[in-house]
Amino acid sequence: MTEHYNIGLFNDCFPPIMDGVAVCVQNYAYWLQKKVGGVAVVTPRVPEASYDYDYKVLNFMSVPVPFRHPYVTGIPEIDPKMLVDLASHEFKIVHAHSPFTTGLCAKRVAKIQRIPLVATFHSKYRDDFSRVIKSDIIVNELIKNLINFYEQADEVWVPQESVIDVIREYGYKGPVEVVDNGSDLVSDYSDEYFASARQSMDISPDEFVFLFVGQHIWEKNVRFIIEGLEKIAEKPFKMFFVGTGYAEGEMKKLVSEKGLDNHVTFVGNITDRDQMKKYYAVANLFLFPSLYDNAPLVVREAAALHTPAIMIKDSTASAILTDGGDGFLVGNDINAFADKLIELMNDPERVRRVGIQASHSIVRSWEDVTGEVLDRYNHIISRQKLIHKI
Repeated sequence: MTEHYNIGLFNDCFPPIMDGVAVCVQNYAYWLQKKVGGVAVVTPRVPEASYDYDYKVLNFMSVPVPFRHPYVTGIPEIDPKMLVDLASHEFKIVHAHSPFTTGLCAKRVAKIQRIPLVATFHSKYRDDFSRVIKSDIIVNELIKNLINFYEQADEVWVPQESVIDVIREYGYKGPVEVVDNGSDLVSDYSDEYFASARQSMDISPDEFVFLFVGQHIWEKNVRFIIEGLEKIAEKPFKMFFVGTGYAEGEMKKLVSEKGLDNHVTFVGNITDRDQMKKYYAVANLFLFPSLYDNAPLVVREAAALHTPAIMIKDSTASAILTDGGDGFLVGNDINAFADKLIELMNDPERVRRVGIQASHSIVRSWEDVTGEVLDRYNHIISRQKLIHKI
């Protein structure tokens, strides 16, 4: 029997794997299900994961991605159960958040069912390819294939204005729509909440805390953070690294080599959002010098808890910040970074004010974002005059 759904969300990762795109898809699914219902997520299966949600999760058999723990991948079309599932589900629109196996699956579903395909360009894929493939010829061919995927979508979205430059650099010449990311941590937090969070983690009110949240991979410029902290090691501070990734072991070794063990704690992966919220709440400053990211959710999440980010000036990700207004920008220089950290540690009240401003200027709720998403979906459907609106 055919099941009729409104929206299919396709991505190569989904919780319990927690990265920015997975969190994005999870919040799309949650809020779109609340608004209109009929949402299904298509994603590779994570062993022993529970997919007990209000919306449908169609998961297919997977294998680990080499050198990228905890990521998994697979091909939906070789899983007999998934073939049956896909054949028995009809959608009004499908949205690919990845150009790889699940994205290609979304494209085929859109073609077979004659429905629109939306594709969001989230990441700097060339950097991912170049890390494991040393041939520019092969990397360029992969990028060409990737752009071919986006050229076949009915609409291409990016999560931030500055990301348009990246997809253009890759060779995409078609129209692009900017659809912001949101945050599920939006709320009016009281002084009592911040004080309670610090108390629960045994952090004194005047202790300065740095935070990084994200994949523990060298592309995120985490070495820059560690080497910057080495230069201020005589200062009193705490540093939390939250997340996991292939570089985690080497990062821990580097921290020890730099004499930072008394300052730095590796927390591991956090899937509980209330627990994650506490880490954002106790932090004074969010360290995110990545040149790899396009539009990192974690910067907005930190801002929701009044924690401003320090980022590299002129990086794609930092385009949402105004230096000294709702964040801090610094040149791609370790000495300048260390000097800035000392400057800000000496003026915690300024850091607090900038964090509060960031919570107003760069944070938008997922509920609000998905309201815009739903309007855009319906516009695409109406434009094609294929089926009734969602």
